[in-house]
Amino acid sequence: MTVSTSTALTSTAAPRLLAAAVLAAPVFTVAAVVQTATRDGYDITRHPISMLALGDLGWVQTTSFVVTGLLSVAGAIGARRVLQGGRGRTWGPILLALIGVGLLIAAVFRMDASDGFPLGTPAGRLTTMSGHMILHNVGGSLSFFSMIALCFVLAARFGSAGQAGQTAQAGQRGWAVSGRVAGVLFALGLGWAMTGGQGGALTLFLGVAVAWNWIAAALTVLQRGAGRGVR
Repeated sequence: MTVSTSTALTSTAAPRLLAAAVLAAPVFTVAAVVQTATRDGYDITRHPISMLALGDLGWVQTTSFVVTGLLSVAGAIGARRVLQGGRGRTWGPILLALIGVGLLIAAVFRMDASDGFPLGTPAGRLTTMSGHMILHNVGGSLSFFSMIALCFVLAARFGSAGQAGQTAQAGQRGWAVSGRVAGVLFALGLGWAMTGGQGGALTLFLGVAVAWNWIAAALTVLQRGAGRGVR
């Protein structure tokens, strides 16, 4: 009786925990978009989203990093049970956790002020980086590369389900294709930003938004499938 009850509670809690990871992407995206439209001196084509953590209202973006980081880590715990069996059962939860850890690192260590933001900062890009900015970039890179990898991991899971030919899973082939596209687009946007390309901050944000929200949508599909006993 005790074991049965415990298993039932765990089965109920796991999809709810996974739902935390689903919330992370839209929360981050909405918070970023609102700030880009309201912060004086901020230019999304020149300033990475992380720079919103600077200045008097920087606490808003820092809070966004913390909240979405914790949501991602919580979601990783739920993913360990929801993604039982099939491809991605090991790397899916690990990559979700790494996304969260990277965001938490980014929350603790901020970027340096540069290129006119916050207001009063001299124009022009940085020529050197402080130690805390280097650590911020480490956290950001951990999240970025984990998101890209997770797109391909989840796409592979959908692809293997579609190849199985099951009626309930046949439509997942489309998810497999779109996941790979999201991962490639993010990789291209990240690469452009890392090379200092014109508008790189914008391509980076768009890459994050596309890939992370695709991940959220994919996890929603997997969560519902788990609720119906389909994985």
